Amino acid sequence: MRLADYTDYTLRVLMYCASNPKRLVTISEIAERFNISRNHLMKIVSDLGRQGMLATTRGRGGGIRLMRSPQDICVGDVVRAAETDFRLVECFDEATNTCAIAPVCRMKRVLDRALAAYFRELDGVTLHDLMLPHDHAAVDAARLLGPTPRAAPTARARLQRLRRVA
Repeated sequence: MRLADYTDYTLRVLMYCASNPKRLVTISEIAERFNISRNHLMKIVSDLGRQGMLATTRGRGGGIRLMRSPQDICVGDVVRAAETDFRLVECFDEATNTCAIAPVCRMKRVLDRALAAYFRELDGVTLHDLMLPHDHAAVDAARLLGPTPRAAPTARARLQRLRRVA
């Protein structure tokens, strides 16, 4: 099963906020850290705010922070709220199912159990479980999240580099 980018980015926003509990973080900061479009993040942050997961402060000095403790945020709930479609195969949706073997097929039952196991695992994990222990320095959290991605070099920069090598 593959998570949509929206869900992946949602989890990253929450993890980043949980890694920075003593301050407001900005959408621009998260966009730069993870190399994600600010526009995508604005929609995600808006949705998380409506769901009561994030508090947002507008204006100069504004930003976002978790509204709930990381221990109270279940990863399974986040994924359910962010994903729009858990129909693994056509027959999961009886309204649009046209599969000729659906009445006798055993695959749906197997996939149904696999999806249930997937959520059982995610339901046993909180945002806190995904974070570093609190006694680590902020430097360790930054190391966990990795270096800020750099933009790919422009064609002109690559050409100049090739000329220097030649």
